[in-house]
Amino acid sequence: MTNQRLDIPATTAINGKKHTAQTFASIALKAAVVFWFVVAAIGQLMFVYYLLFLYGAAAARGDWLVLNKVMPHGYIPGDSAGNFAIVMHIFLAVIIVIGGLIQLIPMVRQRAPALHRWNGRVFLLAVCTTSLAGLYMLWIRGSVGDLPQHLGSTFGALLIWLCAIMALRHALARQLVVHRRWALRLYLVANAVWFYRIGLMFWILLNHGPAGFDPDTFTGPTLSVLSFAQTLLPLAVLEVYFAVQRRDNAVVRIAFAAGLFVLTVAMGVGIFGALMGMWLPKM
Repeated sequence: MTNQRLDIPATTAINGKKHTAQTFASIALKAAVVFWFVVAAIGQLMFVYYLLFLYGAAAARGDWLVLNKVMPHGYIPGDSAGNFAIVMHIFLAVIIVIGGLIQLIPMVRQRAPALHRWNGRVFLLAVCTTSLAGLYMLWIRGSVGDLPQHLGSTFGALLIWLCAIMALRHALARQLVVHRRWALRLYLVANAVWFYRIGLMFWILLNHGPAGFDPDTFTGPTLSVLSFAQTLLPLAVLEVYFAVQRRDNAVVRIAFAAGLFVLTVAMGVGIFGALMGMWLPKM
């Protein structure tokens, strides 16, 4: 009887420590995700401001030649279809960034479900349309880069369509948990252009200049890898996050939270580099 009585508080203490560790792990995981979202939102809103300031102001003035300051095949007189594709690509990018951020806010989904649904439909239409415009500019109108980069961008467009179809399919079937996972995947691949820019600037800052590519021809192994990594790396992190969520393991959750924190800091460095090296100089 004595041994049994001594076992009870010992077991309770162990369970208490385990519960405390799990609680801390859950808080750490949530904090890391919120930190990522805040940093990403700031960086993406900076990108939107840049687009509106540079291209929006130029459109208001009718000065379409501004497109040629940052695009080798920006505005081409007489090419109505190509110029329209460029304008739509830029305009829809603003909708995708703002609409995507709204979709990620839980409060909107919980308290304004109608807004969430309609915003999701607009977002879905925008990402599918801009992916088609991007493919047109890439393969028909012409763009910078080489074949591996074009294949990477095409791969990203196919991922957009796959994720869009799956997100819509599960939403219509009211399979909301699965729908949200595919919607998150869609959000990440739809922002591949943004990930490409901050990834490139992080790499340049890390190496104190261009490394592994020619800045004049904009070709090289670094850009070839980045053209695929812009979609695959964010998706890989998301899939690990899904796996961590399914496991009630404090150590695994804390480890992932720490890793996500490091990746978010790196993302912040890339955002700062894009702001100082890409966006502000052209505004």
